[in-house]
Amino acid sequence: MGAGAATGAALAVLAAYLGEVRGTVPLLLALPLAGGLAGAFPLTRWVLQIGSGVLAVLLALCLLTPVLRAPLAALTLAQPPVRADAIVVLGGGVHCGARALEASSLARLLRGLELWRAGYAPVLTVSEQSGLIGPANCVKMSELERAHIAALYPRGGPQVLTLRHVTTTRDEAARVRDLARERGWRRVLLVTSPSHSLRAARLFAAQGVNVVSVPAPETRFDEALLLPSDRLAVLRVLLYEGLSRVKAGVGGTPER
Repeated sequence: MGAGAATGAALAVLAAYLGEVRGTVPLLLALPLAGGLAGAFPLTRWVLQIGSGVLAVLLALCLLTPVLRAPLAALTLAQPPVRADAIVVLGGGVHCGARALEASSLARLLRGLELWRAGYAPVLTVSEQSGLIGPANCVKMSELERAHIAALYPRGGPQVLTLRHVTTTRDEAARVRDLARERGWRRVLLVTSPSHSLRAARLFAAQGVNVVSVPAPETRFDEALLLPSDRLAVLRVLLYEGLSRVKAGVGGTPER
């Protein structure tokens, strides 16, 4: 039972990192308890040992070889920027305690501003996360982005519109669809992280929005995948994107 509980605890740590588990302490505690219970019986102990061994081999393959390069590249849609009516900067994340943008959010915003400075579009959109995401008192991502833009361009910055109360990329696509109809936009530049770009472009296209995908630089890992740490970060991204597609296939998160 001790060995099973230790295996379950290791799986809980792996799940917390790779699955981006947030606020689910009971679920994480259940894994070592379930492992201990499985270790008490010969058949379930054998299943636990074999399953853990297979998982360890697959994880080693991902960390020690460049096998993840192809699936990572398959997630990216990078197109040359062209003249458009607006630049849509998708939300990435925010550090609630520090009241600061996550690195991916900042990279997306800076890429959007770069496109604006180059004259590709006069309007920039930013996203305000729903209260369903993170603590109730968490600072809004759009507020931080607007403050960052104001600090960089006290006068003469881009026109900034906020996509209100969004929970998912599908929500953001629906908000942009409505703006495009209201303002007569015919084309927008879509800025997000490379690994999110293909899925995001498809979600916008499904809403009838004509997008050109212009991803921001990747900040979470080196896309050359030379180090095991980069490959581990990519594995997390691939699992997240895969689970997002599964969620969408079974109905997804309702727009709020």
